[in-house]
Amino acid sequence: MPDTQALVNEFLNKLKKRKIEGSQATARQTAELLRSVISQQRVPYTNQAGALIDAMKVVGEQLIAANPVELAVGNIVRRVLHIIREEDLSLTSAAISGMNFSSVSDDDDDGDRDDRPVLSAAAVAAAARSTLRPPSLHTLLEDMPDSAAVPHTSSSGGDSEGKSKSADKSTITRKLKHDVIEAVNELIQDITTCHEQIAEQAVEHIHQNEVILTLGSSRTVLEFLCAAKEKKRSFRVFVAEGAPRYQGHLLAKELVARGLQTTLITDSAVFAMISRVNMVIVGAHVVMANGGVIAPVGLNMVALAAQKHAVPFVVLAGSHKLCPLYPHNPEVLLNELRSPSELLDFGEFSDCMDFRSDTGSPLLHVVNPTFDYVPPKLVSLFITDTGGHNPSYMYRLIADYYSADDLVIQRKPTTGN
Repeated sequence: MPDTQALVNEFLNKLKKRKIEGSQATARQTAELLRSVISQQRVPYTNQAGALIDAMKVVGEQLIAANPVELAVGNIVRRVLHIIREEDLSLTSAAISGMNFSSVSDDDDDGDRDDRPVLSAAAVAAAARSTLRPPSLHTLLEDMPDSAAVPHTSSSGGDSEGKSKSADKSTITRKLKHDVIEAVNELIQDITTCHEQIAEQAVEHIHQNEVILTLGSSRTVLEFLCAAKEKKRSFRVFVAEGAPRYQGHLLAKELVARGLQTTLITDSAVFAMISRVNMVIVGAHVVMANGGVIAPVGLNMVALAAQKHAVPFVVLAGSHKLCPLYPHNPEVLLNELRSPSELLDFGEFSDCMDFRSDTGSPLLHVVNPTFDYVPPKLVSLFITDTGGHNPSYMYRLIADYYSADDLVIQRKPTTGN
């Protein structure tokens, strides 16, 4: 089995060198890496969830630092942390409920019931709240009197009881890791099939003889439009080319190959064409907790044009793109600058790049941002793999996927002697 640290280092190298294209591929590979780390992580008998969380935070902090602008990495790390907390809480509640049930079993006589402590609702709640914090569930179980446990029928006495406790510890340890890995597998499956789940809703939003506008290239948008075409919807698509990378050219070719009527336009022509459009459908890089969207550069201009002409502006995003952070959070890197070579030829503009002797800086500067920020007031509807949602609802939807304790991924500081 490959060494965990070797896998982490290999993935860190890919993130730093931007070798992974797209948020979906990044999210899926991040989840697969964290699943490997969990499966190989050794956990103690006590505070097992805490050990897993610490391991995830150590790895997660490295992954986020490797490519801060790819927020899908942090999203998946926080999702896995939330899974660990939820699975541990579920096991804790089940164990406490089992003890409570056994203490009031109908098979016992009244005398035995009086001898066994019954856990109150307050005790159950307190134990649940103290999950992940010492004393752990296993410490609680060890501290319970023998009468609170289900009696053993074995005749081997104390040795059998000790072996049983040890077996129970090992079983619970394996159970937590097994449940967490199963939940991470479901997360990976959701990421893999998010395009199909979003595309299934296309027929509810695209109607006959409509004109749809989009910008750049997005696989989610491509599958969404093609799904409507397969449902015998007849419509036309305007594709803004998405300069300077011109990803819209690729999308236009794909749409034509799938049999959709397509018109390619320049980005500057969006305002001129928007009055003929029935709906704008675009993808997103990430959706923030306030309903704002970090999207490819140029989409804020499209959103403003849509608002001016009262055209619905619809954003498609898988659940792995839902971020629990707000744009003003210091952990959020909203943008990065790409190479100036995408805008101009250095050979043609080399004379403009000469450094002036008096200032020490060139006269011509080139700025090539990657993303735009679209505020929530410009978004009409979000369509995710769980359905359609208004921007004002996004913070509640996002809260279901994350824990408040995991918004800032930071390992515990080490203390000296």
